[in-house]
Amino acid sequence: MIAQTFSEVIDNRLEAIKREGRYRVFTPLQRQCGDFPRAAMFREDMRDRKNITVWCSNDYLAIGQNPEMLKAMHEALEESGAGCGGTRNISGTHRDHVLLEEELARYHGKERALLFSSGYVANLTCLATLGAQIDGLIIYSDAQNHNSIIEGIRQSRAEKRIFKHNDAQDLKVAMEKDSAQKPKLVVFESVYSMDGDIAPVEEILEVAESQQAMTFLDEVHAVGLYGPSGAGIAARDGVSERIDIIQGTLAKSFGAFGGYIASSHRIVDFLRSFGNGFIFTTSLPPAIVAGARKSLQIVARAEHLREQQKENVQYLKKRLREVAVPFIDGSSHIVPVMIGDASICRKISDVLLSDYGLYMQPINYPTVPRGLERLRLTPSPLHDKQNIDVLIDAFDELWTRWQLRKDTKC
Repeated sequence: MIAQTFSEVIDNRLEAIKREGRYRVFTPLQRQCGDFPRAAMFREDMRDRKNITVWCSNDYLAIGQNPEMLKAMHEALEESGAGCGGTRNISGTHRDHVLLEEELARYHGKERALLFSSGYVANLTCLATLGAQIDGLIIYSDAQNHNSIIEGIRQSRAEKRIFKHNDAQDLKVAMEKDSAQKPKLVVFESVYSMDGDIAPVEEILEVAESQQAMTFLDEVHAVGLYGPSGAGIAARDGVSERIDIIQGTLAKSFGAFGGYIASSHRIVDFLRSFGNGFIFTTSLPPAIVAGARKSLQIVARAEHLREQQKENVQYLKKRLREVAVPFIDGSSHIVPVMIGDASICRKISDVLLSDYGLYMQPINYPTVPRGLERLRLTPSPLHDKQNIDVLIDAFDELWTRWQLRKDTKC
């Protein structure tokens, strides 16, 4: 048999995901500054535009267009130019990098913080470095951890154990099977982005502490939204000081770009000294860092935005129950509307966008397991009741027209 050519392999793989209805289609948008959550959608020629409402943004508090933040970015751009000029080690450490790291450390009650080019890179770099550099380390990872965590553990080549999602008892059983002399690291998230559920942080910490294990908590979907000043679930639960490494992002509730960790002097020094994903990449531009720093200051005092978002989330859930559209009623701000079929999920998303001007991207495999396809809604403080009512009317019409399963338990 003649081996397939590279082109045939590539074409066959792409055709397969198209047949399954999970081929990723990018929607070109232009956010309207000062008019969140509205945006302009562009057609293929990039000239024909249509006004839409965005329902799946990770700019959870709509801070990305805040005038104070934009002013800080403009000033930094005028003062320092576009790029930072190098890696952090070679001319790329700017004054704003240092100031932001100091503020992030204080925000999380830690000694020190370290910036990365994204939250993904922060997870991958830190976990790969810890696993590779600490001899004999065993990493215990929640079954629903993000791909960045999975890749970091894989690249570390350390031994790993997967414990049942949010199950502290299963973690305990797994840890007790391993030698007490082995170094251990427990990795989990606070808010899980697909189901919107929240980890039993204190229970997991108690198990980890009983085994003298280090802990690594991903708070990317929690920072800005929960706890005093929005410092996350660990801060809300009063356990931040018990966590060795807190990882966060500047690209969601802070409306900017980049990732970070907050930890002890020793751990940050170790990771900045051995982490390839930190050492060998150009550092974040000064304008981005200055904007993120201003955003952090705004978010820390934005209790009114957090309260408004909570109200909007509860109103959305109430309306979904009224029309019996099935959704996962988690305890966070993320509201997954369940479809259960990749092609139908794609079709609903397309029709909502084309006919109703409502944008929510379909979430299919491999982001979620097959059969659990969904539309992931993230109402912000600026999605008012009228926005929500328009969305619910569209859902009700489509679910009735296409005879989709209604949830009698809603």
